[in-house]
Amino acid sequence: MSDMKLQHNEKLDIDNILKDLDKYRPKRRGWTWRTPEPKLHMGPFEYHDGTKPLENGIGVPSSKYFDGIDPQPTPVITTEIASGRFEDDIRRMRMAAWHGADHIMVIRTAGQSHMDGLVEGTPQGIGGVPITRKQVRAQRKALDLIEEEVGRPINYHSYVSGVAGPDVAVMFAEEGINGAHQDPQYNVLYRNINMVRSFVDACESKKILSWADIAQIDGAHNANATARQAWKVMPELIVQHAINSLFSEKVGIKPSNICLSTVPPTAPPAPCVYMDLPYAVALRDICDKYRMRAQMNTKYMEASAREATVTHVLNMLISKLTRADIQSTITPDEGRNVPWHIYNIEACDTAKQTLTGMDGLMEMIELKSDGPLREKVREIKERACLFMEEIVETGGYFKAVEEGFFVDSGQYPERNGDGIARKSEGGVGYGYVYERDEDYFAPVTAHFGYNNVTQYGGNPESPSVLIGGCTFEDPDKIVYIDELDEMDNVNVRMAETAKYRNSNLIKPEMEWLADGTVMMNMFLPTNRRVAEVVAIEIAKRLNLQDPEVINREVMQEAEGTRIELKGKVAFDIDLSTLVIPPEPILLSEDEIREDIEKHPMKIVCGTVGEDEHSVGLREIIDIKHGGIERFGIEVHYLGTSVPVEKLVDAAVELKADAILASTIISHDNIHYKNMKRINDLAVEKGIRDNVIIVAGGTQVIPEEAAKTGVDAGFGRNSHGIDVATFLVERRREMRK
Repeated sequence: MSDMKLQHNEKLDIDNILKDLDKYRPKRRGWTWRTPEPKLHMGPFEYHDGTKPLENGIGVPSSKYFDGIDPQPTPVITTEIASGRFEDDIRRMRMAAWHGADHIMVIRTAGQSHMDGLVEGTPQGIGGVPITRKQVRAQRKALDLIEEEVGRPINYHSYVSGVAGPDVAVMFAEEGINGAHQDPQYNVLYRNINMVRSFVDACESKKILSWADIAQIDGAHNANATARQAWKVMPELIVQHAINSLFSEKVGIKPSNICLSTVPPTAPPAPCVYMDLPYAVALRDICDKYRMRAQMNTKYMEASAREATVTHVLNMLISKLTRADIQSTITPDEGRNVPWHIYNIEACDTAKQTLTGMDGLMEMIELKSDGPLREKVREIKERACLFMEEIVETGGYFKAVEEGFFVDSGQYPERNGDGIARKSEGGVGYGYVYERDEDYFAPVTAHFGYNNVTQYGGNPESPSVLIGGCTFEDPDKIVYIDELDEMDNVNVRMAETAKYRNSNLIKPEMEWLADGTVMMNMFLPTNRRVAEVVAIEIAKRLNLQDPEVINREVMQEAEGTRIELKGKVAFDIDLSTLVIPPEPILLSEDEIREDIEKHPMKIVCGTVGEDEHSVGLREIIDIKHGGIERFGIEVHYLGTSVPVEKLVDAAVELKADAILASTIISHDNIHYKNMKRINDLAVEKGIRDNVIIVAGGTQVIPEEAAKTGVDAGFGRNSHGIDVATFLVERRREMRK
């Protein structure tokens, strides 16, 4: 491990990560918060809520205009990963870390709540990954390397819930896990695990989390997703948060490691800020000493990436107006049920950009101390307190669950009789809680309850000394099991994709290495149902395998529908057969300006021939669009449909340094004929050796343009700085 170091321009070596896992030990344990750096200066800006920057990262796309600065906001940023193959998730973790995520939450496979014991090996998951020792150890090992690369600790997280909760908690403490979901109410209400079993297990689990300094996140937010009208369960959400938080504190978890998974109860088109802000304020008023992990609302989520992102941003506005110590980004990936690389990264960037954009907001505004906000806050808190009082009067939490108090869609004290009712003498794991003998002896660390070590000469504060330390103190005592299933394991999966890791072959992917998945976006001028069928037929004719419509949005019921579709390609690309041109090197804006100041430049330009297009050339020249004018270049624009003779004559008259010709129309190669004519006229009029000729347009191929005699051709996606760089460098050559 000590000799492993990631190189920025090299892929993660998954084989190396998996090597010698039996000997791996985590670097550290415990949760890490970001390091605040108020009044942080980056580029031309000052940040008021900033934290220590990354050593290596990728800023949002527009950061390229500000020397690539990548300011980091105050909240820890989460990305939730659920692909089913942990070895591919490792690669996604690295991408997420470079985009600002420092909380990697691995969603476990469906049904693992009901597995009474640890899963060993690394089988493939459904709706997540099976949480196993080998999977956890490999990912923590990779994250140790990734956090060294980006220069910030990365918190690793999964679930301590279900009937194997204490077993998983022990494994997490042993393997350097930093955060975990642990909420006995989640077990009871949403997994139908026996109440007594769940709370007894929670005592042991929370004790272990406390010893390992693992941050605990609760699961009260699941009421939002379960209730028929989520905004009506606000009082209950506060009650669930309060029960688990105080229970955790009593067991021994410090308040600063207790995190409430708070979710705004509504989403657009509801007036969500007006409805959700009072709940956020009320929750933070009552549970002010605990941390807040702000997650987005996924109950009302469709597959539109735009809609998911807007919901995400609105939810973060509430985070900023109140408080969020951890900012989840789950909406654009899991909320849409499209757990792809790109959506994890887009969600991280959305969080980073939004929170950075709201930097210093609370220094300029404050929430009103009277009016509807405070009235609604008081009402929510009163309803929550009355709800808790009724639980006590009814006979306690178990009795309240039996009577269906949770999750009833009525707004307390109203009840609709549709709550989740569980029996205290029933559910998964019922009958498997046993009373300890009076002489019970357990010489292990972080054990809940009595263990009588004193009668054996031990110290209750350090019971494991009696056996020379348990696995917490002596990790060499951990029994490491590699793989159990001969067919369903990481080695088999890696062998199947080996050629894509160890050769020049490449294939598109969205979720797993070389899965071949691509996404298509199209508009079809027909109604939604017809559009879906047509889209599938188009995909089939394009030879996409397993095509599936993943999103459809009606533009107008008669006029057309937007379709997003996914499918798989059956081929791969051999990179050794391609000619990869070098990346163009652009001069910095300051260097271009400095050169123009020393050596003023004058150009004439226009759209030539019978071409009336002007937008493309305007993008290149106009200061408004970031064109070459902003560097101090003197531009003489002659308009559209300019005869080539007029363009060259203007260059002669003005003693121009360069001619820029825009040409879009390409019938009969007229664009290349016009380029040749400009070159020939410049020669004829005796200015060719002193003038730079550049032509551009969407149909221009640079190599073909050069054959006409012009100095350069610029095609689609060219920008002002591309042209300015060429002009400056070409003129430097001419001065030699």
